[in-house]
Amino acid sequence: MKQTDEEQMSGLVAFASQQTNPFGARIVRTATGEVLIEVANRVSEDIDPSAHAELRAVRLACQKLESLSLAGYTLYTTCEPCPMCMASALWARLDRVVYGATIDDAAKHCSQIYVFAQELTQRSDFTTVVHGPCLRPECYALFTRLMPA
Repeated sequence: MKQTDEEQMSGLVAFASQQTNPFGARIVRTATGEVLIEVANRVSEDIDPSAHAELRAVRLACQKLESLSLAGYTLYTTCEPCPMCMASALWARLDRVVYGATIDDAAKHCSQIYVFAQELTQRSDFTTVVHGPCLRPECYALFTRLMPA
C-alpha cells in the first residue's frame, strides 16, 4: 500500500532523528512508495561541502539504478533543498520534491542561500513538482534537538 507524503516524511523524520544533524533525504518510487534510498547529510564527516543529504541521495540513487534519470521517483527531505540540492533534483528529473522545514527555519541554526526550491524550479526547464512544508513542526524539531541555536 502506497504511503502518503506525511507517512513518508514521518519515516524520514524517524531516520533523521537517529543521525548527528537534522538533514535527511529519502527517494521513493512515486507510483508505489517503495524506498530506494535513505541517507543523512555527511558534510562534516566527509569534510565535503557538497555532501548534503539530498545531493547524496540523488547520487546514490542514480548509481543504484545505473541511470542519470530519476523520473518516476520522489525526493523527501527534512528541509527545503538549497539551490545546489534543488538543481541536482531538477537535473535528475525527479517527479516531485517534498520538504519539511523551510530555508527560513534552517537559517535560525546555520547559514543558508536564500533561493527557494519553488523559485529555482520556476526558473528551470524541468517539470519537477515542489511540495512543502510537510510535517514542518516535526522536521523543525530535528533542528532544535540536533542543532540548538
